Amino acid sequence: MIGISVDSSPANKVFAEQNGFTFPLLSDFKRTVSKEYGILNEEYGFANRATFVIDKDGIIRHIDKDRDAIDPSGAHAACSLLEHKKS
Repeated sequence: MIGISVDSSPANKVFAEQNGFTFPLLSDFKRTVSKEYGILNEEYGFANRATFVIDKDGIIRHIDKDRDAIDPSGAHAACSLLEHKKS
């Protein structure tokens, strides 16, 4: 798992430490990834909240956006389904 934010790397580091994240939180300061994934609000320069579950082949298997992305249960369920398919 990785997180991506349009905030700067130093701001992300502080945010990750404050929240006890154990996964990398990367900076998309130039908004390239956000734009490519279709979640960039170009008018205001921020990325809308989204969670993407991407399998080992790089295929997007699940997307939660906006309010749904706040609750990780949808992404967790999608990851569990992917894990069971490996068996």
